[in-house]
Amino acid sequence: MASQNRPSPTLETIENQPQPGIPGRIVEKLKANLVFRSKWGEINGAMGDLGTYIPIVLALTLSKDLNLGTTLIFTGIYNVVTGLIYGVPMPVQPMKSIVAAALADADFGVAEIMAAGILTGGILFVLGATGLMRLVYRWIPLPVVRGIQLAQGLSFALTAVKYVRYDQNMAKSKSLGGREWLGLDGLVLAIVCACFVIVVNGAGEEEQHLQEPTKSDVENGRAKESGKEKARKIITSLPSAFIIFLLGLVFLFIRSPKVVKYVTFGPSPMSIVKITSSQWKKGFIKGTIPQLPLSILNSIIAVCNLSLDLFPGKIFSVTSLSITVGLMNLVGCWFGAVPTCHGAGGLAGQYKFGGRSGGCVVLLGTAKLLLGLVLGSSIAKVLNEFPVGILGVLLLFAGVELAMAARDMNSKEQAFVMLICAGVSLVGSSAALGFLCAMVVHVLLWLRKLGRQQHQLP
Repeated sequence: MASQNRPSPTLETIENQPQPGIPGRIVEKLKANLVFRSKWGEINGAMGDLGTYIPIVLALTLSKDLNLGTTLIFTGIYNVVTGLIYGVPMPVQPMKSIVAAALADADFGVAEIMAAGILTGGILFVLGATGLMRLVYRWIPLPVVRGIQLAQGLSFALTAVKYVRYDQNMAKSKSLGGREWLGLDGLVLAIVCACFVIVVNGAGEEEQHLQEPTKSDVENGRAKESGKEKARKIITSLPSAFIIFLLGLVFLFIRSPKVVKYVTFGPSPMSIVKITSSQWKKGFIKGTIPQLPLSILNSIIAVCNLSLDLFPGKIFSVTSLSITVGLMNLVGCWFGAVPTCHGAGGLAGQYKFGGRSGGCVVLLGTAKLLLGLVLGSSIAKVLNEFPVGILGVLLLFAGVELAMAARDMNSKEQAFVMLICAGVSLVGSSAALGFLCAMVVHVLLWLRKLGRQQHQLP
């Protein structure tokens, strides 16, 4: 045959072949970042961050008149861009300390929120562009990072339990009386949804039984599946979070069919936010100062560490994360979009429910864009009727998944530092305070060990 006489390619002939230029390599990388490992898995993973996102933006919309349509448009764009750049389900979450300051202070309005976001984003951009963020990352020990992750994960889980057990005033972000057992937003519904997630997803382990049968299995007749094995495969392939979210939408319209009357079509009006000097000052003192440590620790450093744990083949730096967070806020906050950052909790939640590529958040971002362009801020009245107990279930598993990242602290010394960091962060409600205490403990333990080693020398 002619193919037998064809000479084998040499290194020289390979090198002389035309190679794709920079644009071609960029296109190839973007395509690779969007490859779906599982279509249903990526769709399901996109739901994993909604337990955090919806309550926060809804509370700000109802209490502070945040432009939800603008927020959906900008955060949708952020989702699409970060999915293309990083190739993992990189989340886009509201900045929680700034949100907390706004909900606690009646005079902390939209202008102050945007001022805090712009200033936080500007500082993070400078830290990333100058390489200072890389130095911060290099000097923070892993047990301290794990402590931040553990604290944030447990905080999510505790908030999720409140959503499940108690009725919520979303406008004031406060718990009310105990939730009823029955009903379309009752305790029984939340418990059934939680059990459904556990049956389908388990503890998040990879399903070994989904591997293809080997040649020897086929020859020995072991490749034929039993009825139980087929049923197990079907159950574990169900998009649990997506099904639960659709169930919540159905119950939403059953509970409040009149909510359709409040829906209007078209994007919300968009304008540049005007900020006075006093609003800049208040935004910096009450918003930026408490938010900055949380953004550095949980939104950049913890996300970078968690990404290395979950996606060893995907390598990106704290520098790039710091720059993207900075740019998001330096652009969107001027138009009234909620201040945003990445978050280890959102990444863990999307991974928990099956997100494995950038396509996961691209799907989510596209959905946000469409909602923002088609329904604008009128969708807030719809989301206000969504069963909060179901959101609590999604948030619970996202928090547990994030907290489980701390299970690699094997030595007692590592666990000691990690638990001090988590304990202080939770009780003091401050990641900065927990970080400071853990760093002091880490240094004291290092000095103690150094002194002991010198004492043992002859």
